[in-house]
Amino acid sequence: METLESELTCPICLELFEDPLLLPCAHSLCFNCAHRILVSHCSTSKPLESISAFQCPTCRYVITLNHRGLEGLKRNVTLQNIIDRFQKASLSGPNSPTESRRLQPQRPYTATISGTIAGTIGGGGGTSGGSARGSPATSSHSHSHANHTNHANHTNANHSPAVVAKMDPRISCQFCEQDPPREAVKTCVTCEVSYCDRCLRATHPNKKPFTSHRLVEPVPDTHIRGLTCLEHENEKVNMYCLVDDQLICALCKLVGRHREHQVSSLTERFDKLKQTLENNLTNLVKRNSELENQMAKLIQICQQVEVNTAMHEAKLVEECDELVEIIRQRKQVIAVKIKESKVMKLRKLAQQIANCRQCLERSSALITQAEQSLKENDHARFLQTARNVAERVAMATASSQVLIPDVNLNEAFDNFALDFSREKKILEGLDYLTAPNPPSIRDELCTASHDTITVHWTSEDEFSVTSYELQYTIYTGQTNFISLYNSADSWMIVPNIKQNHYTVHGLQSGTRYIFFVKAINQAGSRNSEPARLKTNSQPFKLDPKTAHKKLRLSNDCLTMEKDESSLKKSHTPERFSGTGSYGAAGNVFIDSGCHYWEVLLGASTWYAIGVAYKSAPKNEWSGKNSSSWVFSRCNNNFMVRHDGKEMLVEASLQLRRLGVLLDYDNNSLSFYDAMNSQHIHTFEISFLLPVVPTFMIWNKSVMILSGLPVPDFVDGVASDLQEQQQQQMGLCRQESPYLTGMKTCH
Repeated sequence: METLESELTCPICLELFEDPLLLPCAHSLCFNCAHRILVSHCSTSKPLESISAFQCPTCRYVITLNHRGLEGLKRNVTLQNIIDRFQKASLSGPNSPTESRRLQPQRPYTATISGTIAGTIGGGGGTSGGSARGSPATSSHSHSHANHTNHANHTNANHSPAVVAKMDPRISCQFCEQDPPREAVKTCVTCEVSYCDRCLRATHPNKKPFTSHRLVEPVPDTHIRGLTCLEHENEKVNMYCLVDDQLICALCKLVGRHREHQVSSLTERFDKLKQTLENNLTNLVKRNSELENQMAKLIQICQQVEVNTAMHEAKLVEECDELVEIIRQRKQVIAVKIKESKVMKLRKLAQQIANCRQCLERSSALITQAEQSLKENDHARFLQTARNVAERVAMATASSQVLIPDVNLNEAFDNFALDFSREKKILEGLDYLTAPNPPSIRDELCTASHDTITVHWTSEDEFSVTSYELQYTIYTGQTNFISLYNSADSWMIVPNIKQNHYTVHGLQSGTRYIFFVKAINQAGSRNSEPARLKTNSQPFKLDPKTAHKKLRLSNDCLTMEKDESSLKKSHTPERFSGTGSYGAAGNVFIDSGCHYWEVLLGASTWYAIGVAYKSAPKNEWSGKNSSSWVFSRCNNNFMVRHDGKEMLVEASLQLRRLGVLLDYDNNSLSFYDAMNSQHIHTFEISFLLPVVPTFMIWNKSVMILSGLPVPDFVDGVASDLQEQQQQQMGLCRQESPYLTGMKTCH
């Protein structure tokens, strides 16, 4: 209740809000308190009407007033309705809010919240409706309070008689013979009798066995005698039947229907039930506290909704007013242009009309002269006077062609045709700007190399997207993408991408990544579904400088073949040189990432393929030292070898493509039957130095395929067999990890 009242209390007067104002900062303030703040800023040189701003007393936000002053601020109607409901609910209970809180510290919201919520949900306008909804809750509260009090009295009768004695002080002595009996001062729980002071001294002297009697404050007889058995009269209940869940006496257990039932003592059952009730009561108190906090938050959210609505309404009016102002200004500009064109055209036409009028006057005078000349019948006189007139008529007739109007009456205003269809369509679509729809990553268009990935995506809202943001991280096998996305430290972000694709450089080889694409505009952003893309392995070839002199490499350095003819090759420290050590190494040293390559074995039945440190000896077989690990075939036997120890493994004699997976970061080297997608063996290695791929053959030839993406079956097999491999390696460590006495091929 205190939390609720604090939410409804003005920070200035510390009373419930009265006529609350809704400030732009989302806080509220009484109208009178706000007026007092303005009055406190007044002075002789600064009247009240001239104050245009003040600070919110809660957050110090500067509140700007318009010409209406405080009347220009909105009233917080929702908060006022809540306060009205709160006050009505508080007054409608049997006790005042203070007394209710004193009597019921565990139920602070039973009546108040019910009335408040019911009134608010019911519409906030009907007083009678709010009271009708609040009354049942109040009645229920009163009934619950009565039950709670009765239960407390019953409990106190057994455990706290002093409290009961204070509530009912008129308890008479049950041992007195006088009428009326004297008032009791003590009750003996052992004797189940209340005594006055005189009778107590007479019946309970200070010696045994009376010293063991329990004396308490006076308790009514009905409370001290306890309960009797329902089946056996005058027998007190002294045990509890767990099967029927009821109180029973000793006879019920001995000869009654409960003799076969499991029972417990009243003390044990009392302690258990009391503990359960206390726990439930604690949970209920905690739940009430949570509801109190939740309601306070809801009230705050209601206020925030009012503020946000007012802000958006004001923004809408402002934006629409700006649009109307722009239209008004453009209307004036276009109207001025039309008027200017009108004046210009009318000026030209007026000039032409004046010219026409002058020409018409001259023509009329000339016509009159010509008509007078035509009336002359004397040939000599006519020739003398009509010659000049005839020339002037001919000139006037020829000059009449220049009197065509400069302005075309039908096309005079074509350049002022108004077409606002495009603008009307835009205005009809006027609405809130929303965040763009999530883009979609096109897996089939994405490409990868050993250190780059090009991500392609599409978006349905291409024209509403301002930019894209690409996020990626290494995929660790975590299926919960939400938890993975929330771990922001591991994500790389590429912002402000304008196109629908992007190439990420500097990635680890043979590594799986998670990609998100975020479409962004002014309204917000939305993420695409996650896409898992992986880089290819590190490409490499056979290094001719390391090849044994009895090996022949192809021109592309991808195939090696046993050649018994001794070739003249210069000796270098990197070259395999031992007898029978017909090997070659790759031209790359690997110190990170996950890499996969395959070896086409062809018809070779005697080979060894694996990895080794640079310091591994070149004059002995790979796997014969602690710096190399290989998978080997010796005719029909398949084995893995390291540090001179060999172990047989299962593999098909039809093995033609050997897959090698080197996961340097996770310290493992695995071999697979690539054609049948089967796992053969995995070495668990704590790499200390960079390693190089190594290849040895004793017959035929092999071909390597490097720079390959890690196959999907490798990921599945690796996860399924990881635990099995660890158990197998643990078992081998306990016994003998390698088969002793096995015939070694030389």
